[in-house]
Amino acid sequence: MCSPEEAALLRLEEVFSATLARINSLILQPLLSTAPEPLEPRGRECLRLLQQLHRSSQQLWEVTEGSLHSLRERLRHPDSTGLESLLLLRDADHVLQIYMEYVESYTSCVVVQAFQKVAKKRSEYWWGQRKVLRQLLWGVSSEGSVGAALAQALRQPLTHHLQQYVLLLLKLADAIGEHHPARELVVHAATHFGDLQSFTRQALDQAVATQALWHTLSSRLRDVLCTPAHRLLQDSQDIPVTVTPLRAERVLLFDDALVLLQGHNVQTFDLKLVWVNPGQDGYVFRILTPEEEFFICAKDSQGQVVWQWKVTQAVCQALRGKKDFPVLGAGLETSEPPACRCVVYTFRAEGRLCQATYEGEWCWGRPHGKGTLKWPDGQNHVGDFCQGLEHGFGIRLVPQASEDKFDCYKCHWQEGSMCGYGICEHGMDEVYKGYFQAGLRHGFGVLESAPQASQPFRYTGHWERGQRSGYGIEEDGDRGERYIGMWQANQRHGPGVVVTQAGVCYQGTFQADKMVGSGILLSEDDSLYEGTFTRDLTLIGKGKVTFPNGFTLEGSFGSGAGRGLNMQGVLDTAALPLDPNSTCKRQLGLGVFPVESRWQGAYSPFRDFVHAGCPGDLQEALLGFHVQSSRELRKSQEYLRCERTHPEDNAGSVEDILEELLQHRKPKALQQYLRKALSNSLHPLGKLLQTLMLTFQATYAGVGANKHLQGLAQEEVKQHAQEIWAFYRGLLRVALQRKGQALEEDEDAESRDLQVYGLVLPLMLDSFYSELFTLYLLLHEREDSLYSQGITNLSLFPDTKLLEFLDVQKHLWPLKDLTLTTSQRYSLIRDKCFLSATECLQKIITTVDPREKLEVLERTYEEIETTVSRVLGREHKLPMDDLLPLLIYVVSRARIQHLGAEIHLIRDMMDPVHTGGLYDFLLTALESCYEHIQKEDMRLHCLPGHWDSRELW
Repeated sequence: MCSPEEAALLRLEEVFSATLARINSLILQPLLSTAPEPLEPRGRECLRLLQQLHRSSQQLWEVTEGSLHSLRERLRHPDSTGLESLLLLRDADHVLQIYMEYVESYTSCVVVQAFQKVAKKRSEYWWGQRKVLRQLLWGVSSEGSVGAALAQALRQPLTHHLQQYVLLLLKLADAIGEHHPARELVVHAATHFGDLQSFTRQALDQAVATQALWHTLSSRLRDVLCTPAHRLLQDSQDIPVTVTPLRAERVLLFDDALVLLQGHNVQTFDLKLVWVNPGQDGYVFRILTPEEEFFICAKDSQGQVVWQWKVTQAVCQALRGKKDFPVLGAGLETSEPPACRCVVYTFRAEGRLCQATYEGEWCWGRPHGKGTLKWPDGQNHVGDFCQGLEHGFGIRLVPQASEDKFDCYKCHWQEGSMCGYGICEHGMDEVYKGYFQAGLRHGFGVLESAPQASQPFRYTGHWERGQRSGYGIEEDGDRGERYIGMWQANQRHGPGVVVTQAGVCYQGTFQADKMVGSGILLSEDDSLYEGTFTRDLTLIGKGKVTFPNGFTLEGSFGSGAGRGLNMQGVLDTAALPLDPNSTCKRQLGLGVFPVESRWQGAYSPFRDFVHAGCPGDLQEALLGFHVQSSRELRKSQEYLRCERTHPEDNAGSVEDILEELLQHRKPKALQQYLRKALSNSLHPLGKLLQTLMLTFQATYAGVGANKHLQGLAQEEVKQHAQEIWAFYRGLLRVALQRKGQALEEDEDAESRDLQVYGLVLPLMLDSFYSELFTLYLLLHEREDSLYSQGITNLSLFPDTKLLEFLDVQKHLWPLKDLTLTTSQRYSLIRDKCFLSATECLQKIITTVDPREKLEVLERTYEEIETTVSRVLGREHKLPMDDLLPLLIYVVSRARIQHLGAEIHLIRDMMDPVHTGGLYDFLLTALESCYEHIQKEDMRLHCLPGHWDSRELW
């Protein structure tokens, strides 16, 4: 059975549907048809609002018809159609939204007086329709304007209908009882339509108050403020307030803006960007906006409470993006707007942000969090902000004068300036990767031209206040040379070494980018010139040339156009020939560039990070980041939102790194930890190693691969190992301090060297080995060439003949190792003796660790002794007289290339703790073998012509 309330709802819907149809046909359609095509903006706006009202009315009629249809079906088939099938109940939220849209459309027309304006245009027509209008109204006199009658005719049926709706729904809820399955739907609909009734009443009151406001303003102010969206919430003429330090004759609070009026001047503040801070004293509260800060002061506490409450609630409503429902400020609880918001704002005040548009997160009137800044000239900044300034990671695009070219700064920022690690692409011309301070290049950095540049260059080194200053390396691709040395104010200044592609290198003093005073010039054939010369290597002035054969030429040098080099001086041919090993091993830069001060710019960021206590917010600023970059992405805003890999993704946070470090302090665990850390470029230790590798390659790879720089390179590798160990100790100290513990007393030099040479150097040497070993190869090229010739000659000997030639005592020969056929003699058997020792020695080239190389040498010695002991049938310790010829035999059979470079690298890089020990003894023995094989008499006597050919058969 259907209840009487349902039947009453049916009748109510029928009446309202018929009323809406009449409103559309008698009012809205004639309004639109009789309204002339407006020419001015205000007229066009009125027409748009009336059209929107017509659409809303049509939607309201359609949803009413749908509700009416569901009610009729319910009344026809009460047993099969439940109460929950009513559109008004099952889709109450949708119905509610249609009603609200109609209310919004209607009140917008009221605010801009659309009905009065249209009625005024065709007053004769509407005066003739007054009888029709009176049919839709109740209790309205015939007096009054047509516009007011039109407004009343569109509002009164709605308000009456909502009132009846709420009453009938409440009655229906009471009638069906508490246990009815549809009761919850009925209560929900009744509650929401009750809220809608309150909302509609408030919306109408606000629209009427706003319409009345325009009559109190001058036409100029009315033109600025009169918009359909505005709804007046409070006027200082009703509750007076004053504003300081800004001046305002009148304060208006709309639902979307706070407006200050002073004469003809209007200051409008978007409520989404208004923060309310309660006052501490008096009847005052503070208003914060992106560019202004002021106080609103009331005459009494009541006025202060009303204004502060209304402004606060209006801000909440504006941030929600829609009208409050059910009603503004309904209920006892006061909403508090969030301090952090996401809003778009264009700055107007003069300054660096003038006309810039910020879109992103705000906090208390300042950009704070992630956001985007866009300037009218095309400049963009995307990144993190703090209290209104760029702070944290950010990407800035600055357009160049030429079309389609940008300077792109991907960097960390601090208080509005670049600070920390950054990558800056200057159009398509050059790229800087390095550290910044106060917006300028400062510390270690690399500036490199584009690969396709006509004059390619690369600078790797220290910067101060945006200029190259301190120790740095410049590679000039156009001149084919590399400068290693000191800089000042972007110019070569101080001691420097230049290495050319032709193999010539020179050392001297530079001032303002020019060479001054005397210097050293080394040619590829090891000739040495000491004196003055020009940058293009022209000898000029007093000097001395020392030739490889020992001859010297000393005097005054000069040159003239077309005359080549000329000189006046003395040629001395009486000097003894120089030792070739000494002439080719002259080293440049030693003592001129103290190794401790060479790469301070690379070490400093890591030292500063430790001294600051390893703050987590500076982790990425220290370690850098990875970003996608391409010319196509640079053209779009997607480039500004590029993804980057944060150090925490691979290496963990600083807290995790320090915690893991504490768990790996024992020797074996520490070695594993350091190996893992140094291999990860997103770990602080790995990043430092990667930076040092970059400096090493920039100095000694390519053009810099010159034998005269081997001493510099060797020093640097050892210094880098010390710095990495010191950085590890610094991290450990911070980790312990966070646990309330202290690091043991500072290490002495001996303890430090034990860790540096025994632990760090072996782990990191592989990163520098390629460039370093190349320098050793070049430096010892002549010796290795003589050694290779000796090995080639010795390889012509059969085993027994070679043993005999080396004066190895015959009772030590492992003849049992030689397998003979009936047609063979011992003298023909080859490469069988001491095979295990030979194969062991060959492993010396399979590792880069000096200690492991020495261990290979030790095992080789043990294999030789094992073979001899087996031959003698007893354990036997070889004296040096017996060991040396056997070791020469094994070395000759191992045929290790560049053995001299290997030996010298081991000697230079071995742990000092081994000096004077077994390893030192074995390395000395290997050096003796190497030198013995080089000797001229060894090479000559090994030639087949010096053998008795009958011995071969």
